[in-house]
Amino acid sequence: MAVGTVGMTREIVNPSLGNFISSLRDVGYTFEIAVADILDNSISACAKNISIYAVHQPDLVFAMLDDGIGLVEEGVREAMRLAAKNPADERSANDLGRFGLGLKTASFSQCRNLTLVSKKDGRISARQWDLDVLTERNEWLLITPATDELESLPLFKELNSLETGTLVVWRKVDRYEQDSFITEISKLKKHLSLVFHRFLEGRNRIKISVNQDDLKPFNPFNPDNNATQIGTATKTKLFGSDVVIQAFILPHHSKISQQEFERFATEEGYTRSQGFYLYRANRLLIWGTWWGILKAIDSYKLVRIAVDIGNDQDRLWGIDIKKSTAKPAPEIRKLLATAVAQAKEKGWKVYKQRGSKISDSKVIKFWNVVVTANETKFSLNKKHPLFSAVCRLSDNTEMLDAYLAGIEKYIPLDAILSYLQENPFHIKQESSISDEELCKIIDKLRESGVSEDFINSVLDTELFNDKRGSFDNAS
Repeated sequence: MAVGTVGMTREIVNPSLGNFISSLRDVGYTFEIAVADILDNSISACAKNISIYAVHQPDLVFAMLDDGIGLVEEGVREAMRLAAKNPADERSANDLGRFGLGLKTASFSQCRNLTLVSKKDGRISARQWDLDVLTERNEWLLITPATDELESLPLFKELNSLETGTLVVWRKVDRYEQDSFITEISKLKKHLSLVFHRFLEGRNRIKISVNQDDLKPFNPFNPDNNATQIGTATKTKLFGSDVVIQAFILPHHSKISQQEFERFATEEGYTRSQGFYLYRANRLLIWGTWWGILKAIDSYKLVRIAVDIGNDQDRLWGIDIKKSTAKPAPEIRKLLATAVAQAKEKGWKVYKQRGSKISDSKVIKFWNVVVTANETKFSLNKKHPLFSAVCRLSDNTEMLDAYLAGIEKYIPLDAILSYLQENPFHIKQESSISDEELCKIIDKLRESGVSEDFINSVLDTELFNDKRGSFDNAS
């Protein structure tokens, strides 16, 4: 049977806009990540002052106003176009965008009505996307709002008073309940203070306010504390672009106040906040990850490594549309692995600072650390002078040895580690024995007729560390 040749035909099959928009809205933005994406545009527009207005009553409304260079009418129209820019195009050094999607995808993820208003050359231009209209008409109908509608927008009067600037307004915010929106605003403040901390600090800093509350920068490396170990920044050329890496070892909790310790733990905690902090054009993108190069364990919880790249390396780092995840290329991972190897040892030394005192030969310790090729154990120091004194007084040394062996075997290591990780300041072992009780120990020993050499050996133990002068002449 002969098969006839069928000519090629083409037909336009448009997507169902309602379904397409629903999919576009679910790319994984949180409120704070979406707002940060919008704020990127303000920084790229050279804004010095950025005001955010977010309220939950009577309706959920969000607005962001900046005093950047502004847009003319054609610029506003293009800014509302999806994929307005080619991600491969070369950008200015301070351009924090990439795909030309951020304004739209971030906004659509949070609301059903997006209005963009901008002022430049003395003229106000505005456009609006309404997802309900798109769904109903199944067309990309971009709305030009009426003047009276613009005048009712939050922060519009403030925009009108500026020489240049841009206003973004979200209405029909439908991803949050009114009561929970207050919590989202609190999370937003913390997020922006961290993500844009380099823009909020320094000589050329910008001002960001949320509901008239000026944000303060939160530098996750605590560089102002003298106990923070700051490594040397190293610059490497990779595929023709600079990568700058600098390691920071945060202070041991014994070196800082409880308030400072809790602040720099962040809400995620030290263990989940360790790792790389990736900055793209000074904007923090991703943090708290080792990208599989190292396991996130308590031993390295004080290690944080800043990695700085330009906005021309997105492909190498696999940065996603939300700018919140990355998958560095193999060549980059090798570079990062070298930085990890150098920093983790320093971080481990600071982390085990308390434990290392066990092996301090200047003071007689209650515990010994026994390390072999296969295991590590903590054992009671049987050469401790107080142990010797108790043995002389005991009629049943076998039972005493059994009791002490039980203490060694059943040290609550898991509980200790858990409490140390959550809040080490709540552990107050030092208060287990008072100075008055220590005085009684020395008095009892002297009454028993032991030698002064033995008394001195007791005073050399941890019990009397830094207090010996108070007990040398005890009687």
